[in-house]
Formats: sequence, C-alpha cells, structure tokens
Amino acid sequence: MEISLPAAPIVAVVLASVRIVAWLMVAPPFSSRAVPVTVKVLLALGLSLVVAPRMTGIQVPRDVPELLGSALQEALIGATLGFVTYLVLAAVQTAGDLIDVFGGFQLASAFDPLSQNMNAIHGKLFSMLGVMLLFATNAYLLVIGGVLRTFERAPVGTAWQPSSAAEVVTTAFGLMFTAAVQVALPVIGVLCLADLGLALLTKVAPQLNAIGIMFPAKIGLTLIVVGLSFAVLPETTTRLVDHLSDAFSALV
Repeated sequence: MEISLPAAPIVAVVLASVRIVAWLMVAPPFSSRAVPVTVKVLLALGLSLVVAPRMTGIQVPRDVPELLGSALQEALIGATLGFVTYLVLAAVQTAGDLIDVFGGFQLASAFDPLSQNMNAIHGKLFSMLGVMLLFATNAYLLVIGGVLRTFERAPVGTAWQPSSAAEVVTTAFGLMFTAAVQVALPVIGVLCLADLGLALLTKVAPQLNAIGIMFPAKIGLTLIVVGLSFAVLPETTTRLVDHLSDAFSALV
C-alpha cells in the first residue's frame, strides 16, 4: 500500500519551522546553552504545526533554488525577530549592569558559560529575575504568540524587508536603553548622593577616615536600594512584552 502526501503543506510547515528555529536561536531565554538544540528544533516543529492550518493557499517553491531562497528569507525574518526580542528583553539585564557600574560591582565580573560573556553580579541577577518573571507571569506565551501571529501578516514566502528591519531594530535599541535607565535611575541617583555625601565628609572631617567606611557603606546601600527596586520589575517586564508585540507587528 502506498501513501501519498501533498507536498505543498509539508514544504510550508518546514519553511515555517525555519523561521521559528532562527528565532529560537537568537531570542532569550531559548537561545541559552541550557536549552539543547534538539529541544529547539522539536519546539519549532511543534509551533509550526500550530500555524499550519493558517497557511492554506500559500505559494510554495517548486524547485530547489527557489526553495533555498525561501528558506534563507524565513531564516532572516526569524533572526530579525529574535534579535528584536533580545534587545527588548535585555533592558532588565542592562539596568543591572548600570547598577554594577555605579555601585562598584563591575570589578567582580565573572565569566558566564551559558551566555559566553562576562557578567557582573547585579547584571546576572536582573537577567535571571527577568527570565523568572517571564515564565512566572506567563508572559512567555505572549512572546511566542506574537511570533506565531507574524505568519498572519507575513506568511511563508514573504520577502525580508531590510529597511523595515533596520527601523525596528533602531527603535528597539532606544527602547532597551530607555527602559534600563528608568529602572536603574533611582538606584543610580541614591548612589551618586551617597558618593557626594562621603566626599563632603572627607573634607569636613578628614580625621574620621571616611575612605575606610566608604566602600562598606556603599555596598550596603546598593544592596538595600536594589532590593527595593525589585518591586518594579514585574510591571517593567509586562510593559516590555507589550512593546515587543508592537515591534513584531511593525517588523512584518
């Protein structure tokens, strides 16, 4: 007995999985080395089957060169979506990095084998908190849903638009730095005032040896203020996910 399967739906599902795999390879937290490549591929195939009913009537490639060109287009679209996701969600870690710079913790940077770069204490802590909030609040479902909705606006076979991608990536850069500064600015302001107060203390009463108490006091003040800043992280994560959905819509 022979079983014949239509080629067009299978090719459409494979091309959709290429876009999703490219997104998973770049977008956090799925891009981490803690997530095996096999899991990423299986997850991409599962998500591509979800959008398969929406891909009826799509023109699929008929020869190998056209198929390779379409796969390249889907990979570029997925990588762009993943890079925009990385930029927007990296705002929380960037806020922690700014706190490390102004709080004096940047000297305690350590190599992170998962991200393959140097991370300071609060930068890594804020990154882990951001990922935790992403899953605890089910915001990751909104992110994945935003990627799946791109197949409605830009179905399989849509050409990658470099001008639109450059504009969205530039906007995502600005959004990342703006959100990071908004989260870290209260902590930075308190640390700057503490530095100013200790500097004035060394001038007014040099016999107190303020330099000896400067570093312990600044470390303790940083830990206290950072603990207070945790209250704004859930709302920040929610707003970042909302902006990410808007960026996906603008990109496609």
